[in-house]
Parts: sequence; structure tokens; C-alpha cells
Amino acid sequence: MVPLESGILLISDPFLKDPNFLRTVVFLCEHQDEGSFGFVVNKPIGLTLQDVVADAEGLLIPLSEGGPVQKDTLHFLHRRPDLIEGGVEVTDHIFWSGDFTQTLALLHSGELTSTDIRFFIGYSGWGESQLKQEIDDKSWITRHAKRELIFHQNIQAIWKESLTDLGGEYQQMVNYPIDPQLN
Repeated sequence: MVPLESGILLISDPFLKDPNFLRTVVFLCEHQDEGSFGFVVNKPIGLTLQDVVADAEGLLIPLSEGGPVQKDTLHFLHRRPDLIEGGVEVTDHIFWSGDFTQTLALLHSGELTSTDIRFFIGYSGWGESQLKQEIDDKSWITRHAKRELIFHQNIQAIWKESLTDLGGEYQQMVNYPIDPQLN
């Protein structure tokens, strides 16, 4: 377990019952005493960028559900600060946000590709002390974020790979049934 701070992954416990976070991985973008926020990185929603942004015609980049908060907002993570101005480095060359108009132009021109950017509808947020309490309750397993996981091309494999990568008892968790009573 790593300390609770910006730039870590929150991996949901295999038995977490909250449907918003069932077998999810959240990239924590900010953690402060007042609260925390991040994006679920492994919950595709079946929509593409062109489905929700008028100027994104032809951009078939998949969207993910970033979380249950403000589902009318669009956010992005990227690893190309050399191309996208105004992003905030969260950790290890993973950037949150930036100039959206510039980003669209770069995607249209092909200079920026879907392997370097992830888009999210909504976000995950916690109030003061809420996330710490959830971690104390063992709802989340924490680990350092890795670019390879955040920008993984098989979004649905991120939860398993995040745990497997930790080894030991965590590696075994990927085989736990969602509901042990059905086993």
C-alpha cells in the first residue's frame, strides 16, 4: 500500500459492492484535506468523442465513465505535454487537461493519437476525510500509477493487470468471484 496522495491508483477491492466502483481502477488526480478527485480508467461507456463533441466528427476515440459525479462534463488525461498546452502534470508524465481546442486540432491532424490520450465523462470525487475512511475500511488498494496502465489499450484489462502487477496475495484476487456467495 502506498500513501494517499495525488498520482496513485485506487484499485477497488474485489468484494466492493458499490456499483459505481465495482472492479474499477481510479487514477487520483488530486488529494487534499478538503477532498479528492480522479477518474475511473477502466469503465468504457460505448460512446466515442464524436458522439459528444460537435467539432470531433471522425474522431472515434472511446470514452470512459470517469465516475458518478457531473456526468455532463468531459475531461482528459494525456502524455503529450510537448503538444498540448496548459495541462497539469499529476505524476510521472501523466497530465490532466489542457487546451481542448488545440487537442481537437491535433487529433484531427493525426499528430496526437488515441494511444496518448484518454477521455472521460464525469469524475470520481470524495469529500473531506471520505476517501481516507474508505481506504481504512479496505474498500481500496493503493499503488503507484504507471503510464502503461492509464493508457492501456485494453481498458477492461486494467483492473486485473493493476492487481497482478502487485504480485503476492493481490495476484490471487483477480480470480475471486464478484459474489462469493454464488461460488
